[in-house]
Amino acid sequence: MGGEGEELHGATPTEPEAVVKKYLEELKGTPADEDCIICMEKLSSPSGYGDACECSTIKPETVGRLTNCQHSFHMLCMLAMYSNGNKDGSLQCPSCKTIYGEKTGTQPKGKMEVSTFPQSLPGHKDCGTIQIVYHISRGIQGPEHPNPGMPYTARGFPRYCYLPDNEKGRKVLELLRVAWKRRLIFTVGTSSTTGESNTVVWNEIHHKTEMDTNLSGHGYPDPNYLDNVLAELAAQGVTEDCLRQ
Repeated sequence: MGGEGEELHGATPTEPEAVVKKYLEELKGTPADEDCIICMEKLSSPSGYGDACECSTIKPETVGRLTNCQHSFHMLCMLAMYSNGNKDGSLQCPSCKTIYGEKTGTQPKGKMEVSTFPQSLPGHKDCGTIQIVYHISRGIQGPEHPNPGMPYTARGFPRYCYLPDNEKGRKVLELLRVAWKRRLIFTVGTSSTTGESNTVVWNEIHHKTEMDTNLSGHGYPDPNYLDNVLAELAAQGVTEDCLRQ
């Protein structure tokens, strides 16, 4: 049974106005007669976040277009949206969810261990199994978390997760490594099962935590699971392109 582990530490935030100007092209002339979906004001009117961004050099009436997806917003609205996140140097279009830059999350530091063994998972009788073990300990919330300076708990760790040891399973594993390094697999929030706040919770990338039954929805067999988790990873900006870098 072979194994390996990866440590994870913190990330550095990036200056908000520079990020907005990097990914939005300022539009000249009269903008289209449509709403900014962030503040719900017309693009031809000033941003609804003008008062909230008084220190910015961006004018409230300035409209910008995201360079790839071509969706338009008040640039001050995008600045407010970015400043309300974890300021990781990336932007996500609020309309189509296209990600600009490298999205990172707020996962606390911890360790991801990977090993393999020959036993098969239900539905994958032709291969062995990949086991992932996530280790995160309780700690103090950082500035990127909901309540900086307050403790957070880490219930149920270490957490054991399983993938089939076949070509698609190994691809999912490599993408999960990327997601782990980008702090996207867990976050600090409120548990949907217990209601506990200030605790480490899963963050929109589903894992299989049981091997032999799928009565809970967290095990095998599940013929759609690998495709579903690939889609969830892509929604976080983690795709096969990341493996070629």
